[in-house]
Amino acid sequence: MSTRAGTPTRRNAKGGKNAQNAQNAQSAKASQDGRSGAARPTTTTYREALREAHREAMRRDDRVFLMGEDVGRYGGAFAVSLGLLDEFGPDRVRDAPLSEAAFTGAGIGAALRGLRPIVEIMTVNFSLLALDQILNNAATLRHMSGGQLSVPLVIRMTTGAGRQLAAQHSHSLEGWYAHIPGLRVLTPATLEDARGMLWPALQDPDPVLIFEHGSLYNVSGHLPDDPVAVDIDRAAIRRVGTDLTLVAFGGTVGKALTAAEALAEEGVSVEVVDLRVLRPLDDATILGSVARTHRCVVVDEAWRTGSLAAEISARVSEQAFFELDAPVERVGAVEVPVPYAHHLEEATLPQVADIVDAARRAVGTHG
Repeated sequence: MSTRAGTPTRRNAKGGKNAQNAQNAQSAKASQDGRSGAARPTTTTYREALREAHREAMRRDDRVFLMGEDVGRYGGAFAVSLGLLDEFGPDRVRDAPLSEAAFTGAGIGAALRGLRPIVEIMTVNFSLLALDQILNNAATLRHMSGGQLSVPLVIRMTTGAGRQLAAQHSHSLEGWYAHIPGLRVLTPATLEDARGMLWPALQDPDPVLIFEHGSLYNVSGHLPDDPVAVDIDRAAIRRVGTDLTLVAFGGTVGKALTAAEALAEEGVSVEVVDLRVLRPLDDATILGSVARTHRCVVVDEAWRTGSLAAEISARVSEQAFFELDAPVERVGAVEVPVPYAHHLEEATLPQVADIVDAARRAVGTHG
């Protein structure tokens, strides 16, 4: 087993109770989420939904294979690939050496040769070891080849904090990748997106990065037995409201929904927008919501400086300035390495109370 010292494993992956709220809006609002279809529901978890997505993709297309550290015999650091080696064999579920640059580069090469690789990187922090491959090769080859080359590669990785795994396993760097032209960046926050985003991602001729927040793996809920289509171009409105737009993604969606419930008790009607796709951003859904509510709060677990929240705030201010009745508020992480101690970690991360306070400022109330 090649697991790094101190690396989170499937045995200590934890879920947060606020993350459960990310499932609350899945059924009645399907038409707003760009999804369709209905079937008999079954109880599952976010982790199992991801595993089923791999299984379905590998059954549908023989070119699809999975590669990464511990994805085979061990079943993945977070047990996403548990059992896939037995079903599909070592040619399609490949344990890779402890070298992110090497196996990410191998995935790029396989994609160039017509295969459909899924590369798993344990945590977003370790993806920095493969940044040269992702930025200088995967994201640029179509442009640099004059459109002659495609890199239909999917890279999955765990992101986010809240599980006492300290600074080398807990940062939220997906906003960095959303800065890079040539990539598509997805952040599934619900069971339905966890199961449904992988297949359309594999159909994209360009590289797709999927960021799975570590607090979501144990979240449970219901899914139809048959997969439904998932739109990987659009944001989703998870809760309809009239007074304030809360923009969130990944692990912050559950907290945003919990904050919306608390604010409803104060008479504030909150609309929650789950970005789902960080690149390209769905400006139309964000700006459409702001046009209805005239106030906006953006929640991002990353550091505030140079964050995706800053980009969204700028776009709203540039494109919807005269719709705003208050300045855009941002809720982000304290700008320190994520601490190990639970109380310090909680203090550095955006919490429901922080979101509620920002919303109160935006609507002009103070609780």
